[in-house]
Amino acid sequence: MTKAFPSIARRLKTTRIKLLNMGIFLINRFIANWKRYFLGDTVDVRPTPSFDVRLSLAGPVLSLGGGGPDVDDAIQWMINQVRGGTNSATKVNVVVIRTNGNHDYNRLIYAMKGVNFVETLVISNRQEANKAEIFEKVKNADVIFFAGGDQCQYIRYWKDTKLETAVKSVYLKGGGVGGTSAGAMIQSEYVYDACASSEKGIETRDALEDPYRDITFTYNFFNWSNLKGTIVDTHFDRRQRMGRIMTFIARQIKDGVSNSVLGIAVSESTSVLVDKNGLVKVMGRGAAYFVLGNHIPEVCEPRSPLTFSNYKIWKVRSGDTFNLRNRPTSGYYLRSVKRGRIDSNPY
Repeated sequence: MTKAFPSIARRLKTTRIKLLNMGIFLINRFIANWKRYFLGDTVDVRPTPSFDVRLSLAGPVLSLGGGGPDVDDAIQWMINQVRGGTNSATKVNVVVIRTNGNHDYNRLIYAMKGVNFVETLVISNRQEANKAEIFEKVKNADVIFFAGGDQCQYIRYWKDTKLETAVKSVYLKGGGVGGTSAGAMIQSEYVYDACASSEKGIETRDALEDPYRDITFTYNFFNWSNLKGTIVDTHFDRRQRMGRIMTFIARQIKDGVSNSVLGIAVSESTSVLVDKNGLVKVMGRGAAYFVLGNHIPEVCEPRSPLTFSNYKIWKVRSGDTFNLRNRPTSGYYLRSVKRGRIDSNPY
């Protein structure tokens, strides 16, 4: 019998440890929830969905990051626009959305001016994207930021879900929606979804040689008013993607999606910022390119190199602007694709 006592004692000790750990977990969860709703001025508290004491938001605005190191000032710009200016007393709630990864953005964004709280949601399947709890968290945010990743996963997991509806509601109430890399590419009306290609994806050479091989698109995702008729591409300069976006544009016209398509191509460490009036400002280390195709391509067929003449290209450097609603009639240069080759340096 004496030999049984140590065994019983060990089991009791193990049980106490489990209960203690569970208690710590529940306490931490409670504290986290408390901080989420009450950190900062209590004017930001929303007791019920029908009673919102917050001031109206000053957007909607968009921030499209080109991938690589983030442009912190671009995220701060989006926050400032939504809360009504750099000197506004309003603080905003930010939700970061991704399919995998960690909470790297929390500390960065929480340190920015005018942020009440920031939370990262890792939503990796459609079941999670349709949860009522997720819907409420996203709907009650003022700024949404999509991390980089895989746009095919984003579309498969999030399109036609409650999450999509919630993000749209943030934009419609005057909030901000931003993203980088794949998180920026899903914002345009026409989305290169990368669902038919390998992990490496389709790049310029293959796209120009065959505009249809392993190149697929998704439509009717977010449909922001200031991005009508656009397709976004990222990692632009570093990966030499001009021919790729030229192909994407040609496909929309050839396939009858639109008669005119504007490509928005963003370099790494660069952001395209779109205010509520459709005025773009480029911020960061690189440039953005606005590439317009507005006629039927001469040759855009499966298993045939692309031929498309006279794309109009505006190169917009950091600090400069571009008007999406009232596109400039000058300042562009022309480039053509002939039998799968761009006629001269397009950058």
